[in-house]
Amino acid sequence: MDNQNWLQQLLTIGVGTTAVVAEKLKEVSDEWVRTGKLDPEQARQLVDEIMQSVQSSRNGGRSPAETMEEMIRKQVRQILADFGVPEQKELDELRGRLDRLERQVRDLENRLWR
Repeated sequence: MDNQNWLQQLLTIGVGTTAVVAEKLKEVSDEWVRTGKLDPEQARQLVDEIMQSVQSSRNGGRSPAETMEEMIRKQVRQILADFGVPEQKELDELRGRLDRLERQVRDLENRLWR
């Protein structure tokens, strides 16, 4: 079982002890450093930010799993943005623009053939 999958299961079942989460976060971040997805400084910041958020939100009314999942999603979105990966809404906007341009080209071609 890979580290990301294990962390997802940990969040899903709500096991939120700080020591276990910290250990697994370290494993995942180490794996991302090994595979080149993060540099060591980014990995350290990621773990520090997530752990700080977990500790500060323990009494926030949400379960630790919900809070952790939200923080991980935020961090993953930030990492993807850092790598230049567009968000879904940006892709949808580009598809809409492309569709409009294709229609305009077809309309212009049809006018030329009349």
